[in-house]
Amino acid sequence: MKIGYQTNTWGGVVGHPAGVTSVKDLHYLAGGSTEQAVRDIAAAGYRGIELFDGNLVQYENRMDEFRRLLSGSGLSLIGVYTGANFIYEDILPDEMAKIEKTAELAAAAGAEHLVLGGGAVRAAGIRDEDFAALARGLDMAAGIARRHGLRASYHPHLGTMVERPDQLDRLMPLTDIPLCPDTAHIEAGGGDPLGVIRKYGSRIIYIHFKDYLSGAFVPLGEGGQPFGEMLRLLREQGYDGWITIELDSHDDPAKAAGLSRAYLRDTLQLR
Repeated sequence: MKIGYQTNTWGGVVGHPAGVTSVKDLHYLAGGSTEQAVRDIAAAGYRGIELFDGNLVQYENRMDEFRRLLSGSGLSLIGVYTGANFIYEDILPDEMAKIEKTAELAAAAGAEHLVLGGGAVRAAGIRDEDFAALARGLDMAAGIARRHGLRASYHPHLGTMVERPDQLDRLMPLTDIPLCPDTAHIEAGGGDPLGVIRKYGSRIIYIHFKDYLSGAFVPLGEGGQPFGEMLRLLREQGYDGWITIELDSHDDPAKAAGLSRAYLRDTLQLR
């Protein structure tokens, strides 16, 4: 298995302000330096990065510079994370236009995966029909990814309409999209990461490892996630893809990346 790291620890998780008034410009964005993140991730011994769509869009007119940044660090671009509401018919074309642009840039940068989060929760709560709408939107986005040679997957996330195990179970039969579990988000949503891997192993094409302790995301080894058991299950199911470590924020991103890499190497024997 190959081990990567998300760049969002450098600057935390925000959104592009243009999206407040223009859905097609609503990108995830890490506020820190992508260049510093790449240097620190390479120094910690990882083999690839995932980044937000908004941080890739920053290189839209200087893609050669981004490719040189990766090649100079010896890192691969594993994937790009994007998302949408998916359930509102009127804005869906603009959301698909954003995903199309993201996929085009991701392919140009050499990415393998397009990771999709989302499924809006209405002010009045989730409607039954929202699950079918989300499934349709995800299938559309997966089609865009395929046209650009990318592998799309869905990432259940806190704050969306798929954060609990029962919500994931409602969605999965309605769409063919593969799954990208985030182990800590599953636990924080009341689920069991081992149970999700066991149940949906045939649909997992990519996975995020994240540790969790007392309501907070922490470097690997500082929480209670059973990563050894997760690895055993993944191997039994024939998984041999990327494992990307993610940590939304930390006072010292480089230190956190090093702590997680040491845990992977020394405890899980992942080199």
